[in-house]
Amino acid sequence: MALASKLAQLQAKATQTSQYVAKNGPLYYKQLLEQNKHYIQDPPTVEKCSLLSKQLFYTRLASIPGRYEAFQKEVDYVKHMWKNRKELKIEHAGIATLFGLECFAWYCAGEIVGRGFTFTGYNV
Repeated sequence: MALASKLAQLQAKATQTSQYVAKNGPLYYKQLLEQNKHYIQDPPTVEKCSLLSKQLFYTRLASIPGRYEAFQKEVDYVKHMWKNRKELKIEHAGIATLFGLECFAWYCAGEIVGRGFTFTGYNV
């Protein structure tokens, strides 16, 4: 019985949210476009979109050397820390451990999502 009442509450909330979006959505859309009109390309043609996508691609491509340099600095820092691991403070080791655990947790979350939100394995 409790599940049926929760379902009814959820349906009521969904209906209320849908009505709110239907009422206020167009106004929000117009305000958003008005506030960001300086970013809008006029006329919005396929050619303009193609040009913008090429600009974005080559801008990102041009930023690779700077990102590679920053990556090399990070690698050098890790190598330095590994050489001097005897002087490593517990605080830094704890932070590194927590970072590793966070990376593992995100990996596990991605695997679960990739399997279709199952814990047991892939559907074959």
